[in-house]
Amino acid sequence: MKDPHPMFLMHSLSMTARALRRSALVLACWGAAGWAHASLPIQHWTQPSGARVFLVESHAIPMVDVQIDIDAGSRRDPAAQAGLASVMTGQMANGIRAEPQGQGPYSKAMDENQIGEAWADLGASFGGSAGADRMSFGLRSLSYPDLLDKAAALAARQMAHPAFPEAMWLRDRERINASIRESLTKPGTVVQHRFAQAVYGTHPYGYRATPESLSRIAVQDLKNLHAQALRSCRATVSVVGALTRAQADAMVQRLLAQWPPESVCPSLPPVPEVAPLAASQNLNLPFDSAQAHVLIGQPGYPRTDPDFFALLVGNHILGGGGFVSRLTEQVREKRGLSYSVYSAFAPGLHAGAFTVGLQTRPDQAKQAVTVAQEVVQTFVRQGPTEAELQAAKSNLVGGFALRIDSNRKLLDNVANIAWNRLPLDYLSNWTRQIERVSATDVQRAMARVLQPERMVTVVVGAAP
Repeated sequence: MKDPHPMFLMHSLSMTARALRRSALVLACWGAAGWAHASLPIQHWTQPSGARVFLVESHAIPMVDVQIDIDAGSRRDPAAQAGLASVMTGQMANGIRAEPQGQGPYSKAMDENQIGEAWADLGASFGGSAGADRMSFGLRSLSYPDLLDKAAALAARQMAHPAFPEAMWLRDRERINASIRESLTKPGTVVQHRFAQAVYGTHPYGYRATPESLSRIAVQDLKNLHAQALRSCRATVSVVGALTRAQADAMVQRLLAQWPPESVCPSLPPVPEVAPLAASQNLNLPFDSAQAHVLIGQPGYPRTDPDFFALLVGNHILGGGGFVSRLTEQVREKRGLSYSVYSAFAPGLHAGAFTVGLQTRPDQAKQAVTVAQEVVQTFVRQGPTEAELQAAKSNLVGGFALRIDSNRKLLDNVANIAWNRLPLDYLSNWTRQIERVSATDVQRAMARVLQPERMVTVVVGAAP
């Protein structure tokens, strides 16, 4: 339903903070359960800076979760510097510049250890990440005014005035390079990389950081991206927690106050769409591994596709429903070719990949691929049975509560609505949208989006 979620930098907490957080977590599980059976009123407004704010008030526990998203994900990385957005957000935790005229508690320069200690003292957490479409910053804090004000002040400084110390970047670059090299000794990483290259071609969705691309990133590149990316007029801010609208508005203003002001928001250059595949591709890569790793797929659809719910239900029946899916029945249950097999769509601002994935014995890889391809072809051609449709809809509707059973999950959903500009009543109407889907809707949507005869098949580690 959304871009992959951000991985926030978590700092160790003091004993007192740990106790507060444990109590808050217990209350969070109790309080969030009530959302599953109630409407979810999302308040929305635009600040004078142009920042768009989305708020769900949740006063059951004294906690606030904030996510700030901007259009600066890896799809905007230069091809020669793949990984730039992700690296930049990671390096923002390595130091903060001094604020010469500042009088606040965090106006002095801070190194990475001092930043970590400051977050631990607050019993709060903050961090950043970059996905394919968006760069995100996340703050979690107790909502007591004295703590939240300090947390917002520290987050604002960390976002607006990172030091980008060169020694830290050179240190981290070696660590990242070592991690990349180690990952390429695993068949699962190799199959993912080759699959992305084949599905996306030259589109930025297919970029992957390499030691070579990281070697082309200097500290000045980090500073340049930071200066270009962080603009209040491009910020989408999602807030869930124990705040009123006035309190949330004031907090967001404080978080973004040190970002460069813009009277007019500069336009960003367009990113091309993902090109459809012209023909099928079959890549069989030798690899000394106990299991053959298989990925089959193609470009899917963007999140704005009007058939989103029909495709969601259809994929649940095909391979997204776990042990009750068609792929599991045919590949695992009837033939024992794989312990698990799945299918998934990954819609984003552009057409994210449709993927069928499985692992099997190397000598069974050819048969497993054939069976999986036949299941997809049959489903696209014929669509679901009425029994499959009703079972899938019941399962999805019945599991809806688990999508919003914590503040963190609720924030993810609010951020999804905000980022993709979905209706504010999207969550309230989610189950009704699922219930409206018909078998004809599923068959039509899957046949429009999927072309089984033009899919990519990558097998790593199959027997010759």
